[in-house]
Amino acid sequence: MTLRDIAVKNLRRRKAKAAFILIGLLVGVSSVVAFLSLVEALTQDINQKLEEYGANILIVPKTENLSLTYGGLSLGGVSFDMQEIRQEELERIRTIQNAANVAAVGPMVLGAAEVAGRRVMVAGMDFKVYQYLRPWWTFKGAIPEKDGVLLGSEAAKKLGLQVGSPIEVKGQRLTVSGLLDSTGSQDDQILFTRLDTAQSLLGKQGRVSMAEVTALCAGCPVEEMVRQISEVIPGANVMAIKQVVQGRMETLEHFRKAAYALSTVVALVGALVVLVTLMGSVRERTAEIGIFRAIGFRSSHVMRIILLEAGIVSVGSGLLGYAVGLGAAWIALPFFSAGHHVAIPLDPLLAAGALAMAIILGLAASYYPARWAARLDPNEALKAL
Repeated sequence: MTLRDIAVKNLRRRKAKAAFILIGLLVGVSSVVAFLSLVEALTQDINQKLEEYGANILIVPKTENLSLTYGGLSLGGVSFDMQEIRQEELERIRTIQNAANVAAVGPMVLGAAEVAGRRVMVAGMDFKVYQYLRPWWTFKGAIPEKDGVLLGSEAAKKLGLQVGSPIEVKGQRLTVSGLLDSTGSQDDQILFTRLDTAQSLLGKQGRVSMAEVTALCAGCPVEEMVRQISEVIPGANVMAIKQVVQGRMETLEHFRKAAYALSTVVALVGALVVLVTLMGSVRERTAEIGIFRAIGFRSSHVMRIILLEAGIVSVGSGLLGYAVGLGAAWIALPFFSAGHHVAIPLDPLLAAGALAMAIILGLAASYYPARWAARLDPNEALKAL
């Protein structure tokens, strides 16, 4: 009979003790898996939701403008030496070191025009990337073609226009192809058209008034990207919308810290349960250990039997703990996120980590009881008979 056979038979004879050790490790491992899986799923959810805020880097021309605003009230300003950005300069953004983090670049040209006796802001934009820059937009109709316009909700009401209505802007006849639903922002009062159409209407061919950049910033250095863009477009002011970026990074960091702290506490509690249970089990088996020593078992043999028992239970706890942890995370996810698209990821590394953690915790917690059993004096142990 091998030492492994003895360990297995001991576990079968003491099912209650083995089950208690299994549950102690299972709670620790499954809790860690649940926490980390939940954090990973929520991280993906947060990244996706925060990307919906659109552009987070703004590029505007350099100007000697002294803005006279206070508390949201604009009193005008004195502007001189105003420059515009050449559209071709924006292509340099794709050459920066962190170009892979750039999801979309949206040039815009702005100008005022008189439509149906009213002064209206005309904005030309690249509608190919509007989903990245303004993903919250919903509208009736279609995206403007060459001679089409997309009207903000307030502009449509004041001008009395509907989808399909003709409209004349600076002597050019256009057609309302879509009506933007209310956004609660300045977009409601703007007439949007294609970039090339607006440049032609405003006499600003090849020039843009500003550009918006959507950066995928789950882990990218936004300030560094601002510096890189400033270097390739020296004639522009580049600014990061820090509220979006900082909020994203801080939220993710808080989730991770909380998960790691809770995981550590629960893992230590699980190890303590194993230590106490095995210590009690070894004390109950004092006579059995004395017989092993009396028939020739060495201290190392006794120690290996105890560690083998803990190792077998630990492997079972690791495998079962990963499955239970995923199930717990799946059940808890709806309470933390309203997104139906969020899924608990199946991470092979986390599965391997859970198994390794269970084995390490089990063996570490059983080392002292195994050492104590190995040091028992055979004569003293046999007195327990």
